[in-house]
Amino acid sequence: MLVTKDGLPAWLAPVVHAVETVEPLQLSRFLPPADGAGRQSAVLVLFGEGARGPELLLMERASSLRSHAGQPSFPGGALDPEDGDPKADGPLRAALREAEEETGLDPGGVQLFGVLPKLYIPVSGFVVTPVLGWWREPTPVGVVDPAETARVFTVPVADLTDPAHRATTVHPSGHRGPAFLVESALVWGFTAGIIDRLLHFAGWELPWDREKQVPLDWRA
Repeated sequence: MLVTKDGLPAWLAPVVHAVETVEPLQLSRFLPPADGAGRQSAVLVLFGEGARGPELLLMERASSLRSHAGQPSFPGGALDPEDGDPKADGPLRAALREAEEETGLDPGGVQLFGVLPKLYIPVSGFVVTPVLGWWREPTPVGVVDPAETARVFTVPVADLTDPAHRATTVHPSGHRGPAFLVESALVWGFTAGIIDRLLHFAGWELPWDREKQVPLDWRA
């Protein structure tokens, strides 16, 4: 699988720099278990360019799923044996395969340009590799299987950086995390954490009110 920065739009340069320099603990305090436990998975963090400039591709998971039901997320999922070595190209293949299966995306129009350190989602036991791509040749996307995906949508980066769209989620357990209120959705959890850190380390983050809270319930 080819990962290359050649031909990327100039506005992606800060993201490329962030990917090349960020350390795992700068992204999350939840890192893969030292004993190798956890199910290997990958997500596709896909940047495109829409009518309002740079944007990200997101989807909303079906409410019937066992893990992270109803949550907005990046396309992605667990590695299959045919994806190959989890320590090599496996996550790249899995990210593109899952994106195609969930959104109908044509992988041929995606240029992969970076990979973030593996992170861990304790609640589901997934070890996740975020794979970054440039939507060089956009193709139509939408719900492929309603049992997996409720909707597919893009979010302008301008909306993600808008302080009016930012908040902090508060779980009954006491856990707090960044959130985005965009496209009639509350983006929180792992996905919001990745977006928050990318905006920060790319230098795109604007000051926002971290005391603006959105409560979650125990089902979250």
